[in-house]
Amino acid sequence: MDQREILRQNRQVYDAMAAADSPLCRPAKDEELRDPLATVDAAGWLGESIQGRNLLCLAAGGGRQSSLYAAAGANVTVVDISGAMLELDRRVAAERGYSIRLFETSMDQLPMLRDGEFDIVIHPVSTCYLPNIQPVFLEVARVLRSDGLYVSQHKQPTSLQTTVDPIDGNYQIQHRYYRDAHIPAVASTSTNSRRLRETGAIEFLHRWEEIIGGMCRAGFVIEDLSEPMHARKDAHAGTFADRASYIAPYVRVKAKRKGQHTTDASLWLPKG
Repeated sequence: MDQREILRQNRQVYDAMAAADSPLCRPAKDEELRDPLATVDAAGWLGESIQGRNLLCLAAGGGRQSSLYAAAGANVTVVDISGAMLELDRRVAAERGYSIRLFETSMDQLPMLRDGEFDIVIHPVSTCYLPNIQPVFLEVARVLRSDGLYVSQHKQPTSLQTTVDPIDGNYQIQHRYYRDAHIPAVASTSTNSRRLRETGAIEFLHRWEEIIGGMCRAGFVIEDLSEPMHARKDAHAGTFADRASYIAPYVRVKAKRKGQHTTDASLWLPKG
């Protein structure tokens, strides 16, 4: 399956999610917009204010991310592969009176954006939808100014390796860590599978050397890293919170753009 087919199928998945009013496609609430940074930046990575900053929401359509950062005073641009998701951003912007730029394209193809155009790039979970993520990091490095901030979130490799539901009472490693093919779709329709894997999407496991090493090779310095807490001690066996007690589903990375990014293709070609 070539990348065009992968992009086409994943675009259809997110178009369908927008039409179905998925939780990922619901706008921020009034109380969240009154203190938007408290909603999106509990760790304080963005500082006390982003007023007037040029901010890119990368692969972040759906109306929620753009509205929160616009409410915080940023000049917001949204890139997403799904036209239906971007339409939700357009509607929310019109309703709230925000001025937001929208571009429909893949996260690794940003020719419409200028070098050094942004102060901040916000990148929610989405790198799993591309077989090779180094071009994404190179494009982010290109459009960020020197010392610009890149905040991204990713699906943890181990989470994608592991069964979404317990087998004989245990979560089990199911897929190889070193792999070129995409992760097979899950057959389960449990709450876990719906929260951990987007139905019908083509997803790829990316190793730590590809995620963290890839950012470093693109010219970023890692400043902080967190694993968003979804575990609960009192969770019932087999639930999402129970699984998260054993396998952290996501990782969030704070990185700063330093120096010139590399254009050496040998650093991002897929390895066998």
